[in-house]
Amino acid sequence: MNIDLSKSNYEFLFKAVLALETMEECAAFFEDLCTVQEMKALSQRIAVAKMLKDNHVYSKIVKETGASTATISRVNRSLRYGCNGYDKIFERISGK
Repeated sequence: MNIDLSKSNYEFLFKAVLALETMEECAAFFEDLCTVQEMKALSQRIAVAKMLKDNHVYSKIVKETGASTATISRVNRSLRYGCNGYDKIFERISGK
């Protein structure tokens, strides 16, 4: 599912994220924006995506992240058939 970027709330959220300049600003923003459970879910998904990109098996991912196999499958589907958002972030973080 692709997000309809014409929706003003999505656009405002994305602009807000792009306006953040430091790790501290980012942490404060997401702490204000998200519940603890939402932050755990988001951080778990990106950890799962990174492990999948690094060719780790599901059992190791479950053990290290606590993610369910359903979550791992969903993230894997996004990596394979999504909008390449994870790939772009991983490239930029690694400096490639």
